[in-house]
Order: sequence, then structure tokens, then C-alpha cells
Amino acid sequence: MADIEDTHFETGDSGASVTYPMQCSALRKNGFVMLKSRPCKIVEMSTSKTGKHGHAKVHLVGIDIFNAKKYEDICPSTHNMDVPFVKREDYQLTDISDDGYLCLMADNGDLREDLKVPDGELGAQLRADYEAGKELLCTVLKSCGEECVIAIKTNTALDK
Repeated sequence: MADIEDTHFETGDSGASVTYPMQCSALRKNGFVMLKSRPCKIVEMSTSKTGKHGHAKVHLVGIDIFNAKKYEDICPSTHNMDVPFVKREDYQLTDISDDGYLCLMADNGDLREDLKVPDGELGAQLRADYEAGKELLCTVLKSCGEECVIAIKTNTALDK
């Protein structure tokens, strides 16, 4: 018999799906959809007329919400497509570590230090504003087991 003391679980998973099905014709521009197994925001959508076999086709163009790559797909309007659960949260920036990780505080006071400074212009703006002494709020988007900072804004609630 194995000792119970030896078993160690890092994290538990509820087994819940990261997506839910939605009929293709019910999708809307600026909504979210899974294209090529990536969570995307729909930027363009067009429907073709019903053809000889009776299915109207929907042409979707989406931009990946994490790496900004463009994806396209064509699907019959009566078929279901996967839509990702997308959660958006604001955190207050408390510190930036030397190795490029953000120290973020949630509304309830919980700290997290597992997100890197975003690449590109947003990351440069975030560092510049932080070093200038501004109080910043970071908007974090979470979907399909991935998270990243997608926007920053100056915290105006402290001025009141």
C-alpha cells in the first residue's frame, strides 16, 4: 500500500470546459469565438446566400486576443461553433520585478506575481508610467488557460 503522505497535488481542476457551443448565425461582431483552436475577437463577419444544398455560409475573421494574429474560418450558419469563456479583471500595479514580472493587487487585496510585462508598445508605456510614479490599473484578460495584460489606465479612484 502506498503512503498517503507521498501523494502531492499541485492544483485541482474542476474539469469544466473552457468553451461553450453557439450557433454560427448567432455570433456577432466584437464577440468572441474559437478560430483554429485560438480564442479570437470577431472583427468581420459576412453571410452568403443559401446555395444549391440549402446552407447559408458565415465567413468569420477574428483577431487572437493574446497574440493579435488574424484567423479566418467559414462555417454553415446552422452549425455550432465554440465560444471561449473570457474573463476580464482589473488589478492595481504595485511593483515591477527585476526579471520582468508584474506584482498586481486585486480588489480584495490578493497579490499575484505570475504575469510578465507585456511585449511591445503596451509594455514600454507601462514601464514608463510606473517609473513616472503613476498609480496604474492593469486590465487582465483570461481565457482558455491563458492570461495577459491587454490594457493599462491611470487609477483615478485614488484622487477622490
